[in-house]
Amino acid sequence: MRVIAALGMMALLAGCATPPDGAARRTPQQVELPPMKTFSRYRPGPVLGSNSQLAADFLELSFEMESGRKLDRFTRFEGPVRVAVRGTPPPTLRPDLARLIDRLQREARIDIAPAGQGETPQIVIETMPRRQIQRYVPQAACFVVPNVGSWREFVRYRRSDRVNWTLLETRTQAAIFIPNDVSPQEVRDCLHEEVAQALGPLNDLYRLQNTVFNDDNFHPVLTSFDMLMLRITYAPELRSGMSRQQVEERLPRILARLNGSGQQRGPAQPSNARRDWINAIEAALGPGTPSRQRARRALDAVEIAEQAGFTDGRLAFSYFALGRLSLSTDPDLSFASFIQAGGLYTEAAGTEVQQAHVTMQIAAFALTTGQAETALRLVNSALPAVQQSENAALLSTLLMMKAEALDLMGRRNEAAAVRLDSLGWARYGIGDDAQVRARLAEIASLPPPGLQNKGQGS
Repeated sequence: MRVIAALGMMALLAGCATPPDGAARRTPQQVELPPMKTFSRYRPGPVLGSNSQLAADFLELSFEMESGRKLDRFTRFEGPVRVAVRGTPPPTLRPDLARLIDRLQREARIDIAPAGQGETPQIVIETMPRRQIQRYVPQAACFVVPNVGSWREFVRYRRSDRVNWTLLETRTQAAIFIPNDVSPQEVRDCLHEEVAQALGPLNDLYRLQNTVFNDDNFHPVLTSFDMLMLRITYAPELRSGMSRQQVEERLPRILARLNGSGQQRGPAQPSNARRDWINAIEAALGPGTPSRQRARRALDAVEIAEQAGFTDGRLAFSYFALGRLSLSTDPDLSFASFIQAGGLYTEAAGTEVQQAHVTMQIAAFALTTGQAETALRLVNSALPAVQQSENAALLSTLLMMKAEALDLMGRRNEAAAVRLDSLGWARYGIGDDAQVRARLAEIASLPPPGLQNKGQGS
């Protein structure tokens, strides 16, 4: 299930003052938006970690639920998987689904394809207004359930054992419910996470960093790690009904065949799962916590992570959450927390995407103090990872910041070209034209008014 983010990506900007008069120099409401930009072929990166660690990750992802409840048996689809789309999908859904299915075929080697005429689909994707989804699952942006083929069936059986993942013997049918009134990127992100969970692991682990199987939502599309987890799921050595021990016995041979480069990289690290940390971070970011208590719970997460001696991304994420949540009440603490998070992520391998999210926040701080050169350097350092991860919302925001920095430096022609590029990505990542223009106005409000006017030239 993809959960709703309690705070938007631009939490930093939400703490800024009302845009001054100088910020209106480009009148975002009158800007003509260019055509939507979309991504083409995904470029998979290397899978990091030893095969021993990957085996431990697979077992924890496949034999536990997000709640911590254990699963007694391994399940997957046994046979070809066909996918159907129902409801009123937005125009970008089918092309994005086609790209996803192509990747699942090539990278995960799964026999998956769109359902043909007369074929019974194993996975049904049904779209509807977000409010309809949240009427029954308030915290979900989208979700997947087993053993039903439509929304009507889900509503009918939602309180029965029929949709209980822990009781499955094998997977025969699953339905995915996605809103059709959100940004194209949110629809695509839902496709990736929910199709992956319909096919394979049901768990999300905060300790994992290069994956969509993590509720931190840093990675919007399936990574090379995720594709390897799915390829293991459909390895011929495995079958539905196996126990954890049976799967564990077969994993070394499977991983030696699929990931030879991971054979000599060392032992697995202990999971060190801490339910108190998960409770603190979920309270900090969850919609049920009063806003005045969120930063306190994020600070609790920092303290628990430090006491537990976490060496993965959980301590860095705790500081990142604290930075976002303390911005409006304690900007100094917010900035220090982002710096701490950035330093921790930099020390860890494979965290370029996380570093980019931190960099966006620090670059915004630089713009608010008129440090155009610093902001430009920061943004440029983050762009490659953001493009690789196909996060159009973050990419468009960074490009808007870059345009502001160029404007402040008097490089107006370059700024105009970069800003136009940002708007194409914003139409995919943010979606609604009014929201795109609002984001442009927010970014324009960051530099001090005197510097905004100075950057215009005459």
